[in-house]
Amino acid sequence: MNYKAFGKTGLSVSELALGTGNFGTGWGYGADYESSKAIFNAYAEAGGNFIDTADIYQFGQSEELLGTLLTGRRDSFVLATKFTNGTGPNTDRLATGNSRRAMVTSVEASLKRLKTDRIDIYWAHHPDGVTPLEEIIRGFEDLARDGKILYAGLSNFPAWKLARAVTLAELTNSLPIAAAQFEHSLVRREPEADLLQASNALGLGVVTWSPLGGGMLTGKYRQGEKGRAEGFGGKVFQAENSAQRTLILDTVLDIAKELDVSAGQVAIAWACTHGGVPIIGPRSEQQLADNLGALSFNLSHEQLTRLNSASSLEGNTAAVSMAS
Repeated sequence: MNYKAFGKTGLSVSELALGTGNFGTGWGYGADYESSKAIFNAYAEAGGNFIDTADIYQFGQSEELLGTLLTGRRDSFVLATKFTNGTGPNTDRLATGNSRRAMVTSVEASLKRLKTDRIDIYWAHHPDGVTPLEEIIRGFEDLARDGKILYAGLSNFPAWKLARAVTLAELTNSLPIAAAQFEHSLVRREPEADLLQASNALGLGVVTWSPLGGGMLTGKYRQGEKGRAEGFGGKVFQAENSAQRTLILDTVLDIAKELDVSAGQVAIAWACTHGGVPIIGPRSEQQLADNLGALSFNLSHEQLTRLNSASSLEGNTAAVSMAS
């Protein structure tokens, strides 16, 4: 696996990050300890060093499993986790959201579950609609001064809030916002119009999630599989519900046949061409092997042109106009 500089930080991260939302079975859908261990070890053996999790994943089980799996090799990985949601539906309201109060409570709990003394990248998972950016920036600064986090990032924040947060941190000489995370795939290209451009202009490390469109871009749902369509209660799932999405998947499948690779590998390979670090989220060692196979070939200029044309935002707008 190759490595890349992460934004303006001194970090060198692998070209694919391992998302661990499937580590654990707290949601009724995921991987048990042995399966999670096999995935983690195979990713590490392939040269991967970037781990992404969150306190809410599998109601805390993801962080707990990682804490065990990282024992004895913590320093070999860039470990990122998120706060905002707590660990479950019954989490006390003071421990959820993006307030400094919630941030402190959350980071202490995550450090215990992860069995570590610091978090490399700490993400605010998404805006809570209440907490001012000034408070988030100050909270990150306090945690960094205490040595509990090394870098801060914003996940799923709109571009204008991202830019304002970066500016506020600069003006107050606080811990810089080092990274941005958002959904991006052949069926979710909207971030290219603002978030991706803003992140590049601001020198942020970019992490993108769901490069497979919740599994849609593998083509498996055409075969009757359920996967995330039901496994996560239909969340983080992109349906094949438009003429353009059908065209996108048809194009992916055609190129996969040409290259003798899987459709998922084509989708991930495309996501890798945008400068960020895509997060893969396998539920089995077999899925991980397929995901990593995306690094074994390059899409030709002609193939990229076909994928970009089929998935263009202009095409989506045109499809919506025709439908209305």
